[in-house]
Amino acid sequence: MKKELQTLKLALETAGRAVRRRFGKVGYRLKGEANLVTDADLASQKAVIGVIKKAFPEHDFWGEENARKKTGSPYTWVVDPIDGTTNFAHTFPQCSISIALFYKNQVVAGGVYNAITDEMFLAAQGKGATLNGKKIHVSKVKKLHEALLVTGFPYNRKEIMPELLARFERFLCACHDVRRLGSAALDLCWVAAGRLDGYWEQNLNPWDVAAGTLILTEAGGKVTDFSGKKYAKMEDFGRTIAASNGAIQKELLSHL
Repeated sequence: MKKELQTLKLALETAGRAVRRRFGKVGYRLKGEANLVTDADLASQKAVIGVIKKAFPEHDFWGEENARKKTGSPYTWVVDPIDGTTNFAHTFPQCSISIALFYKNQVVAGGVYNAITDEMFLAAQGKGATLNGKKIHVSKVKKLHEALLVTGFPYNRKEIMPELLARFERFLCACHDVRRLGSAALDLCWVAAGRLDGYWEQNLNPWDVAAGTLILTEAGGKVTDFSGKKYAKMEDFGRTIAASNGAIQKELLSHL
């Protein structure tokens, strides 16, 4: 995985420069009622795919902003050029570039980079997870009532608001507190680093969470869907997601 990891890091760094240059300087347009896209998203995705194509021209890729190469290669790079575009557009510095490398339906490498704060999370299957080159590990919190959780609301939230608020209320009454930060990829990484203890969300896409799931599991945590099952195929990632330090996973699932 040496070349793959080098390519992953280079793609994150290259896209990061494009994102930093545009932070606070670009407008946005709506591609859905609450779903934004900026010139920085497009520039970031172009930078990532350019690096991948040069290193691995035979690999497939799948980018959020209408970019997909699907030839049947067992390797697919899944790219979110800016996870947390709403934050980025409002100059709220909780946003990230997220890249996952799948071998068939399994994530074998992943990276999440907040170019604004210069924090890069990386993981390779079986090799652990790092933040700026230093090993990270999940928290040691053992009970849900002691846990600091994080969540997010999907773009179709108006359609399912009663369900979302009922679940939010259950957790708010059961845990120490709940945050909503706006980048699913970073939410998972912050659980991996022990800054948060658990996370749940629904109606996401593979590019939102695939890299973060590997980073979290390699840091000692656990990720499943709301039913407690692991993702069987690439397209399943993010439809529902329940993630934690592992110790509170059973309690987390019981409140979903």
